[in-house]
Amino acid sequence: MKIGVITDCFKKPLDESIVLASKLGFDGVQIYATTGTFSPEVLTEESKAYYKKLLKDNNLEVSALCGDMGGHGYEIEADNAERVEKTKKIIDLAVEFGAKVVTTHIGVLPDDPRDPKYKVMFNALKECGAYAREHGVTMAIETGPEKASVLHRFIYDIGGPIGKDKNMINDVYGGVGINLDPANFVMVTEQNPIEAVKLLGQYIVHTHVKDGKRLMKIPPKAVYDHFAEGGIEALNVADYFIETPLGEGNVNWKQYIQTLKDLNYQGYLTIERETGADPIADIVKGLKFIKSFL
Repeated sequence: MKIGVITDCFKKPLDESIVLASKLGFDGVQIYATTGTFSPEVLTEESKAYYKKLLKDNNLEVSALCGDMGGHGYEIEADNAERVEKTKKIIDLAVEFGAKVVTTHIGVLPDDPRDPKYKVMFNALKECGAYAREHGVTMAIETGPEKASVLHRFIYDIGGPIGKDKNMINDVYGGVGINLDPANFVMVTEQNPIEAVKLLGQYIVHTHVKDGKRLMKIPPKAVYDHFAEGGIEALNVADYFIETPLGEGNVNWKQYIQTLKDLNYQGYLTIERETGADPIADIVKGLKFIKSFL
């Protein structure tokens, strides 16, 4: 397994974050590509060449691009034509930078596939997945508001990537897969991440390494709807859950990493630290912590 880091977590300009990731000993970086410096609309041929050289000079791969559309993801049919086209541009960018994964939150999947919203989301991800598959990229749904069983059924229905064996896909990319974030399961969904890995194994193409604790029960849909409509300020998340430095939350990392090993997962473990007074220090400690299990 390789270890990456999300560049935005350093709270520095992208080029400085790439250099810092290399100095700290990471294998790769995940870059936010929906808006801002690295978005398809902003990048020029000159800036693309600059970042390609910077990554090469610092011996870093792009573990994934973050193509999160924000808001309600792909829940709203009227928004999806524009969102799907933007997603395709991010997939094109991933190909150009040698990344085989684009991660995204898709909104809140209904438990019942007969719910009209399920079909709306299905149609959007089916189109994104088909385009991704044509280009050797996996559109990786980040785990969050739904149980692993709901995600498994959704990707199975779409026709997610199938590898050379029944366990992990690893070297076979394309279509719709999973970016597994164990902390989201722990903090919001009350899904056991170990069981999620076992169930979703063949679809996991990327993982986030983040930790946290659930403090109070709240429906997952309420959490994600608040984020979608007003951002983190719209919900006092400290009342309900807290993101912690790695090893200080409720993710059983020893068992989690071992389960990935048992399934022959060889993709990225990408550190994400969204909060905290000193995220760089937490990332440095987190890198040492995760390496202890490899």
